[in-house]
Amino acid sequence: MKIWLVGGAVRDALMGLPVQDRDWVAVGGRPEDLLAQGYLPVGQDFPVFLHPHTHEEVALARTERKTGPGYHGFSFHAAPQVTLEEDLLRRDLTINAMAQDESGQVIDPYGGQRDLADKVLRHVSAAFCEDPVRILRLARFAARMPDFRVAPETMKLMQDMVHMGEVDALVSERVWQEISRGLLSAQPSRMFGVLRECGALAKLMPEVDRLWGVPQSAVHHPEIDTGDHLMRVLDVAAADQAPLTVRFACLGHDLGKGTTPVSEWPQHTGHEERSALLVRAMSERLRVPTECRELAEVVAREHAHVHASAALDAEGVVQLLTRCDALRRPDRFSEILWACECDSRGRLGFEQAPYPARQTLWRALEAAMAIDTSVIASAAARAGLRGPQIGQNIHAARVEAVQSLTRLT
Repeated sequence: MKIWLVGGAVRDALMGLPVQDRDWVAVGGRPEDLLAQGYLPVGQDFPVFLHPHTHEEVALARTERKTGPGYHGFSFHAAPQVTLEEDLLRRDLTINAMAQDESGQVIDPYGGQRDLADKVLRHVSAAFCEDPVRILRLARFAARMPDFRVAPETMKLMQDMVHMGEVDALVSERVWQEISRGLLSAQPSRMFGVLRECGALAKLMPEVDRLWGVPQSAVHHPEIDTGDHLMRVLDVAAADQAPLTVRFACLGHDLGKGTTPVSEWPQHTGHEERSALLVRAMSERLRVPTECRELAEVVAREHAHVHASAALDAEGVVQLLTRCDALRRPDRFSEILWACECDSRGRLGFEQAPYPARQTLWRALEAAMAIDTSVIASAAARAGLRGPQIGQNIHAARVEAVQSLTRLT
């Protein structure tokens, strides 16, 4: 039995990147051989073991056969007779189908090093088309390594998979897992570009796909196309190293523009509320985490008001803070402002433009939060006021605090 380092660890080491996770394949071994050396068995579909000390995963070399639709429809065969080359053949991309032994020798039967040098994402074999998750994985790799291109024959294979309905078998949790990882990559727009080119985006996220070809007012959006704008916003968020919550809010902020009647183009009156509803529907379908969905809904509904907040009086500002639940959840409001800034800077020629609304509204929130509500409530109670009347006094004090801030500036 010989154990080989395989997959992403080999790829990243060859690229000079830090290796995060290491996976291993045992060739010529049996489950009892690993058990005898103290490895711990895990997994049910095929033999996988944990190293007794490092807890890294070691899988027995195996082959697989398609037995049904989707990515669950496989049978696996693990045996000492399965060669390393046979095991690597089942992998998705050539750059992930390499192995390395303890001496550092790289085994590369399918041209992974060549494709690394040429910066190409290419499938290893026709078996790629048997697992629709690989479409998502490749798109995610494109976002992680934006200087890599997709081999034309691989793109054609993915288009055929979409046409044959393979992506229809994907479950929501797996779609979100890959989409979220792509959103957190260096250039998320590349992921959506690949998914759109192969046709998978229209199947998986039609709310996003329909934004391309929808014009916006050139006065505010020199890039005009809504899909183009969305990709710019996502890449600004990535460049800012924004968290997933902010990036997902950026993804959903303009979904409503895809439902604007053509007769109303390029204006999109009322798209904010439509966007919020579409964010909720998409989030429920993909089982997006609650914190991502909630932030995205607020940003979709309020981003236009945040952009135009300089024209609001103190009363309007406090109402905006209240609608955003900023007084109760200031940390989330900070992320709302972050997403709105990404939206503003995700326009052609505005990438480095200042966004004063972020600082101004944050200072307004600080002023409103500085009000000691207990003192106001006690004074109102002594005056015989109750319930809503106390709330009105607190609101008035916050408005005055924001107004005083405005006078000072």
